[in-house]
Amino acid sequence: MLFNSLDFAIFFCIVTICYFLLPYRHRWWMLLAASCYFYMAFIPVYIFILAFTILVDYITGILVENANGAKRLYILLISIVANLSILGLFKYYNFITETFNLPSTSFSNLVLPIGLSFHTFQSMSYNIEIYRGHQKAVRHLGQFALFVMFYPQLVAGPIERPQNLLSQLQTEQYFNSQRVASGLQLMTWGLFKKVVIADRLAILVNTVYANPSQYTGFELLIATFFFTFQIYCDFSGYSDIALGAAQVMGFTLMQNFRRPYLATSISDFWSRWHISLSTWFRDYLYIPLGGNRVGLWRWQFNLLFVFLVSGLWHGASWTFVLWGALHGLYLIAEIWLGKLASSINQAINLKKLHSLINPTILRNVTCLLKRCVVFIFVMLAWVFFRAENLQDSVYIISHVSIANANFNRISVLIGGNIELLFAFALIWGLLVVEIYQQHSLAFGSLRRQIQQLPLWSRFALYYLSVMMILILGKFFNAEADFIYFQF
Repeated sequence: MLFNSLDFAIFFCIVTICYFLLPYRHRWWMLLAASCYFYMAFIPVYIFILAFTILVDYITGILVENANGAKRLYILLISIVANLSILGLFKYYNFITETFNLPSTSFSNLVLPIGLSFHTFQSMSYNIEIYRGHQKAVRHLGQFALFVMFYPQLVAGPIERPQNLLSQLQTEQYFNSQRVASGLQLMTWGLFKKVVIADRLAILVNTVYANPSQYTGFELLIATFFFTFQIYCDFSGYSDIALGAAQVMGFTLMQNFRRPYLATSISDFWSRWHISLSTWFRDYLYIPLGGNRVGLWRWQFNLLFVFLVSGLWHGASWTFVLWGALHGLYLIAEIWLGKLASSINQAINLKKLHSLINPTILRNVTCLLKRCVVFIFVMLAWVFFRAENLQDSVYIISHVSIANANFNRISVLIGGNIELLFAFALIWGLLVVEIYQQHSLAFGSLRRQIQQLPLWSRFALYYLSVMMILILGKFFNAEADFIYFQF
């Protein structure tokens, strides 16, 4: 059941109304039943895989809490191995057999369960937090199952920690009109980003990346530029709808995106992009490896290793591994460039230069240049993420160019000159909104400002937003699935 479908709109309304009409003691099973229905709308039989991981982690969670000494670690490892085995079988079996040229078996035809990587990582974090003493084991199997299967974030995150979501699921939530309005606003914004921006950009991106050798360097550049915003609007759009749907019912999910293309460094980018995953790897892999509390070379190894694993998490393909490796190398390069910049600053005393230039102008220009450089490097890495195979990614990287610009051919690919101009206008409008948010006092202030408008102004704005989505949205795109569903 896709968030951008009429089925989901009906489902959301029914579930939300039932949630508030039911007494608190009955809400958990209604939400669990709704989440099961939501998941089974994709491939029904895969609900048994979820049930298996839920049962394993529920039992091992109690055992870890009750055990002492080394036994706690052994039980935790059983849980981790069970989760990673399921993930490895469905997601990486074909990758391993193809890499090592092994004969295919009946497992080669398995279809990847939707959102498997997301709910596997969420379930794993539960037992890890119990082992660390940060979370009590849940004795109520239904409430634990709801923690893993909570429908807004079940198939594409955010990957919640038990300390945040479990406590909310165990607390009675009350109807609040302002909270409901704010949640619906966020859902509307997410739907706009998905169906109006992302699915419109996907038309050109899918055409060019399906057969890149048939296009010129400039067309490859525009397609890559469009994909940079397509994947952001697609994934952040899903996250906005998930956060908004949860907020309507009274739940606060963690923010998953924070205007990543305004980042001024690669490390800043990763503090803004897919935050729930980057913090998961930080807390459960990077820090246990030693993080930055080790020697310089070990620190660089830790960074590269974590991003290699992150790339492999995204997909069972060498293109994803290279994408992760590139970001790891970017971060290592930042370390050395930071040391070089510090040495240069000490050698030539840049403070004297700063005194000759208006500090505000210098700061703004420096910030803009940093953002442009980061954006270019992130965009180049997206080529490996989007390309069908290594050969295509190498071809695109080696042929991307601003030469032989042919806007007429590009406009034909996306559906005409009006569509092309509108696509660029939407990207520019998105950046304007995010720059405004960046300079607001706090995240969400734009929504608060909307809520402070007179009633007639708010409803006029809501009506305009809905009509824009209905008129301008690409609802009948055959490839309108959310990109991160495949992970």
